[in-house]
Amino acid sequence: MADEENGKRKFIGIWFDCCGTYGRIYKTKDGKAYTGRCPKCLRPVRVLIGGEGTNRRFFRGS
Repeated sequence: MADEENGKRKFIGIWFDCCGTYGRIYKTKDGKAYTGRCPKCLRPVRVLIGGEGTNRRFFRGS
């Protein structure tokens, strides 16, 4: 059963340099990216999912 089917959405953690805060961004329904916004200033962020992939779950954005 997929995570979305049992109520758990896939996410990655982002440290937003713009406001010095942490947030989560969630996988899009089409599975091609993670999208979200800074929790303070609402700056949008989009992280594309590549073919190679990574095991990292936390990233830093500016």
